[in-house]
Amino acid sequence: MTDQPHKREAAPLPEQVAVRRDKLALMRKQGEAYPNTWRVDIDTAEIIRRCEALDDEQLEAAAELVSVAGRIMAHRVMGKSSFVQIQDGRGRIQLFLNRDALGEDIYAQSKKWDLGDIVGAEGLVFRTRTGELSVRASRVEMVSKCLRPMPEKWHGLSDKETRYRQRYVDLMVTPESRQVFRTRSKIMSLLRSGLEARDFMEVETPMLQTQPGGAAARPFMTHHNALDMELCLRIAPELFLKRLLVGGFERVFEINRNFRNEGLDATHNPEFTMVEFYQAYADVNDAMDTTETLIRDIGKSLGINEVEWDGVCVRLDQPFKRIRMDEAVFEKRPDLRGHADNKALLATVGLQEIEDFKPLITWKAGHYLAALFEELVEPELKEPTFVTHYPVDISPLARRNADEPYFTDRFELMIAGKEMANGFSELNDPDDQRGRLVAQMQAKAAGDLEATGVDEDFLRALEYGMPPAAGVGIGVDRLVMMFTSQHSIRDVLLFPHMRPEQA
Repeated sequence: MTDQPHKREAAPLPEQVAVRRDKLALMRKQGEAYPNTWRVDIDTAEIIRRCEALDDEQLEAAAELVSVAGRIMAHRVMGKSSFVQIQDGRGRIQLFLNRDALGEDIYAQSKKWDLGDIVGAEGLVFRTRTGELSVRASRVEMVSKCLRPMPEKWHGLSDKETRYRQRYVDLMVTPESRQVFRTRSKIMSLLRSGLEARDFMEVETPMLQTQPGGAAARPFMTHHNALDMELCLRIAPELFLKRLLVGGFERVFEINRNFRNEGLDATHNPEFTMVEFYQAYADVNDAMDTTETLIRDIGKSLGINEVEWDGVCVRLDQPFKRIRMDEAVFEKRPDLRGHADNKALLATVGLQEIEDFKPLITWKAGHYLAALFEELVEPELKEPTFVTHYPVDISPLARRNADEPYFTDRFELMIAGKEMANGFSELNDPDDQRGRLVAQMQAKAAGDLEATGVDEDFLRALEYGMPPAAGVGIGVDRLVMMFTSQHSIRDVLLFPHMRPEQA
């Protein structure tokens, strides 16, 4: 006897969904259920802009005939008349439906509309007795049936999780969420225009790479079937952008998606956006100046000179502070002054100061100094602050400081205790760069999963001669978090990474 495949019985539909599906079934019998015939000639924001200041006589004289469409957010049936509030991509407006104007059959159908349905309406703009700007519908059409009930409330931890998973619903019902992503789009545009105004050229570099480089991070690996080769998703575009400096493009930038196989928290998502820009014949000081000006100019364009972020009042109209990493640590631990390269001492202090301290066997003195900085200083850097003089040990791509070769001409920009940008004078000595990449390869072999390796093609490019330059990477997601006062990176990503839903 042949085994029959198990057939799972469909779960009964929730009552509201079943009712809506019955309405859809009737629509299918009557014709096209999801037509693509309705056209709009104006959005709600433009109606309000044109008509809000007009009085009743002026509105009547203007005879503003409009065709609009949107999602039903409220629906009140009052006998022969109905009031329907719709929402489009720019705002909301009320529709006034009357049986005599629409005809008995059409009006009867409109009374069966549900919250969430997308409908179209054509009519004259007028003001109701209560003074609300509305459209007196002379023609209406069901454009798209909503089969799931709209949420009544949208707050609390469990609903917050749903907001991330079902961003489409979040955007329907949360005006603040829509505004965050409009602001994000504006920030991206301002970054691009700000760099283009400084004569930077936008470029695109590979996202699939044969070797990770440009940052300390674990990559996502994949396999190219046709070429039968292992590839990784990029962790940073830096090494390709520097190749372009070698080729003669002296000012380049890329707004890029990066992928790092790391944990998730309030400021980290495995897939994230950065802008990186590189300028020939510039140094770390030029890089800091450009970074500060870019961020301040974005604030001015958004009308933001100061912003409240994670309990910190961030002033963007004041010069950003500049401090040295080692000096900041010495202020907390004066006994370390003069010992920035003393690995044994720094390791001992690290064990004293850092709870659950787990250094890697590959760590050098610079790693311990950076760990102490992150523990003792970084959380206290609330106002915008450039931290400079990072040790060579943790800066494999940055140029050594001419006066203090243990340190590099590198900075990180900290705001509200969070890293916002990283930049430095670029290392263009191919022999020094080879030595540092070899050290990275050795660290990786010894167990440092975030270390990279030796990119021979990049070194070959440097051997052709790269002009002295400076480069910067700015975290776009965190920048948006700051300007929109959001605590979690998930609130500024349309579709943040989530664990799969349980069946």
